[in-house]
Amino acid sequence: MSVRVRFAPSPTGYLHIGGARTALFNWLLARNKKGTFVLRIEDTDEVRSTPESVSAIVDSMKWLGLDWDEGPTVPKAGGGYESKGPHAPYFQMERTDLYKKYADQLLAEGKAYRCYCSKEDLEAIRRQCTLEKRPPRYDGRCRHLTAEQRKDLEAKGKTASVRLQMPDEGATVVHDGIRGDVSFENSLQQDFVIVKTSGGPTYNFAVVVDDHLMGITHVVRGDEHLSNTPSQIQLYRALGWEPPQFSHLSMILGPDGQKLSKRHGATSVLEYRDQGYLPETMRNYLALLGWSNKESQQLFEPQELVEKFDLAGCQKNPATFDPVKLNWMNGENIRKRTPAALLEDAWPFVEKAGLAGQPKDKLAAAVALEREKVKLLSEVPGLVDFFFKDVEYQPKAVEKVLKKEGAGKVLDGLAVALESFEPFQDKPLEGRIRQFCEDEGLKPGQVFHPIRVAVSGRTEGPTLFGMMELLGKAEVLKRFKLARPLAA
Repeated sequence: MSVRVRFAPSPTGYLHIGGARTALFNWLLARNKKGTFVLRIEDTDEVRSTPESVSAIVDSMKWLGLDWDEGPTVPKAGGGYESKGPHAPYFQMERTDLYKKYADQLLAEGKAYRCYCSKEDLEAIRRQCTLEKRPPRYDGRCRHLTAEQRKDLEAKGKTASVRLQMPDEGATVVHDGIRGDVSFENSLQQDFVIVKTSGGPTYNFAVVVDDHLMGITHVVRGDEHLSNTPSQIQLYRALGWEPPQFSHLSMILGPDGQKLSKRHGATSVLEYRDQGYLPETMRNYLALLGWSNKESQQLFEPQELVEKFDLAGCQKNPATFDPVKLNWMNGENIRKRTPAALLEDAWPFVEKAGLAGQPKDKLAAAVALEREKVKLLSEVPGLVDFFFKDVEYQPKAVEKVLKKEGAGKVLDGLAVALESFEPFQDKPLEGRIRQFCEDEGLKPGQVFHPIRVAVSGRTEGPTLFGMMELLGKAEVLKRFKLARPLAA
């Protein structure tokens, strides 16, 4: 059997970490099994679904590198997206005729019924259940309405939803690929709405129809959907269809043990892009939220992750989102980059910082000097901008270094020593400046620190002599001169 999986987000906001992990696991499963990955937009929430959210989801998926085989493709001129694939369209609100067909079938077969209960009626049922200390459950009062009773209600202007008639006895067992068999008592379930009074399908109905018609073989999703699954299984049975293999992923917690939310930091995938994380870092890190291989490996090359992924490695226990580990992983991936590749990755941030007009070879050389320190792409401009802009002297650096007795004398002496020194390169410069220390009877720190602050304005930065070489003799001597009035 060819594996067919789907990621089916609701376009009511940005793609968040939990949704991205679900998308990733489905994508990995499809690519590992050489199957098909479908992107379907579940926009049945007419009030909250927006085109902007669809675009954000598509952009997030593209940035993460999660390409899909079927689903929305290029944007249409008037809004929305073209669909690609044999089961198009891939937007649920463009598939309403299909849902009506199967709702009518269930009504005709007596497996579903029209419910005329208002919101007030349903609230009264919930209150009564609470008073009697029973689970809040619809009591099925519209199940056995006669045709005459329905006609009277409609004559009074009552609009109807459609409910699936659930079994009252026994249990519905979910054969979960991660959790094993999970049993739900049917007496605790309720006849659930499959068509709203507006005529639109509910999530539980549309998802079953679409998964069946699109040939989905494995449904991999978050554990918040586990409670929906017995209703969906009963719907599959009512329609005479075979359910797919369900697998429910563990919850993601924040570092404090609470469910991951905005209070823990960024939750939108695009926020992580904008903070300067690499897409392969996010894929690698998200894969470890609830999954591991036998070797407990942490860092994966992209193709290696595809080759090693399997559902057997998914865990039942909640996963913890650790920003410290994420930053470490991003730093590791950044250090694998060549300076030119890292500069390319960081280019949006370089442009924003006003450095795009600088020579790319010099920018790459500056990036090479600072690569070991970079954990986020957004840090790159701030680490290298002093090479290309007028030096700004940090007050703390001036106070701590340049105001120390003898710093001015050091700068004066070095200006003379380096005026005619050649070649003005890393290793020769180190030798000459160490010789200067010996000649003047100074410790290296008494000389190195004033040089660093004089040429960069900071107490920290790249390797001292490599920095001087990249700046060049004329610029170094110019900065010595600028720093001199600030030195003791």
